[in-house]
Amino acid sequence: MMLEWSATELSAAIHARKVAPSEVMAAHLAQVATVNGAVNALVSLHDPDALMAEARALDNVAPTGWLHGIPFAVKDLVATAGLRTTWGSPLFADHVPLKDDLVAARLRGAGAIFTAKTNVPEWGQGSHSFNPVFGVTRNPYDLTRTAGGSSGGAAAALATRMVWVADGSDMMGSLRNPAAFCNVYGFRPTWGLVPSDAEGDTYLSTLSTEGPMARTVEDLAHLLTVLAGENPAVPFPRALPDLTTLDRDIKGLRIGWLADWGGAYQMEPGILPLCEAALRQMEALGAIVEPIPLPFPAEKLWQSWTTLRAMLNAGGKRALAEDPAKRALTKPETLWEIEQGLSLSAQAVYDASTIRSRWHAHAARLFQTYDALILPSAQVWPFPAGWRWPETINGHPMDTYHRWMEVVVPASLIGLPALSVPIGFSAQGLPMGMQIIGRSGDDAGVLSIGQAWHRATGWPQKRPPLAEAPVSR
Repeated sequence: MMLEWSATELSAAIHARKVAPSEVMAAHLAQVATVNGAVNALVSLHDPDALMAEARALDNVAPTGWLHGIPFAVKDLVATAGLRTTWGSPLFADHVPLKDDLVAARLRGAGAIFTAKTNVPEWGQGSHSFNPVFGVTRNPYDLTRTAGGSSGGAAAALATRMVWVADGSDMMGSLRNPAAFCNVYGFRPTWGLVPSDAEGDTYLSTLSTEGPMARTVEDLAHLLTVLAGENPAVPFPRALPDLTTLDRDIKGLRIGWLADWGGAYQMEPGILPLCEAALRQMEALGAIVEPIPLPFPAEKLWQSWTTLRAMLNAGGKRALAEDPAKRALTKPETLWEIEQGLSLSAQAVYDASTIRSRWHAHAARLFQTYDALILPSAQVWPFPAGWRWPETINGHPMDTYHRWMEVVVPASLIGLPALSVPIGFSAQGLPMGMQIIGRSGDDAGVLSIGQAWHRATGWPQKRPPLAEAPVSR
């Protein structure tokens, strides 16, 4: 059943001429028509007749790229030539770019057919994919709940078998949180492995990165190969590691369990026990799991993170706050970020960078002992879709709109590779995941642990109710 194939299997079938791109497109469009109305994961859908014509034109063309003839929905934070791109903002509700961003250009170059965009929060801020242009993306496992964000549309589209593989981006867990909420994989690569476009600041902006999402780790590796590669116009290039030998024995690997960071991170009931059950499964695969005491003050990490994040938001989005017309159409959370950034002193930014540097050095020492570190991917279960964000966890108030996502900061702050893997469900059937975090540059090592986990568990095969009887093609 084509919709259940991995992207790797689908690509191999297209390259072997066992299935034609037009057949794949027909299956994709049928599934979108069946399930997208319920989850609202895909937006700005292209004309179906035009898409079928584009696919038929590839039926007898020799494949040149891994994504040849595969329907692809690009995250709505990535500009796509000729396909509406809004960033979830009413300011760009009718915006149709004239050229592709780098990520879109690389996807097109690998043969993808762009069919739609995946829904996001306005400006990608907040891990809940709702915006005034398209509304809210709902969780395929419980339509009353959020799919997470900012790659929530991508995660929900993967879970419902509307797409085979997806791009995402991650500053504050935007690949990892929605992957956990939707029972798929989301990989934040080492910072710099997937370069940015040469626009605006490219020296200080080292918190966010693009990355792949998929239902198998093998697909993550293939898509990462498409997305990665030097962009000479931006600094700090990184070479792509060998991702062809992910099937490795994890016996003897030392895994550090960070749990709730010494009690600093509030966790809703059931999340830590589910992670601990997953770690026992890793031990059964031969890994050595050891609890790690508080490795670094959480408040220092938060100070550094919020300072640097606010600085970058103020620098890149200041015009949204200063123009009254734009300000009126900008979400309060974005305006808050800008105002926080504009109030910063140079000393505050320097202090934040110093904390970041100290954490980098301490983490490097941890990786002299451990092959990987583990944290939950989220601190809460998928929450009601009508909320803006969780205002409390276990009765503890969250003092900002993103404090409930704090568990993703340790990896993001210093650009470490982090893979969110599915680990099962709550008693209410809500998905959750945990982060496998590696040393800087060890993307292959992190993915190999994920591959062993996937082969042992196969969690994404547990389809949500919407995809229990997918369209047969």
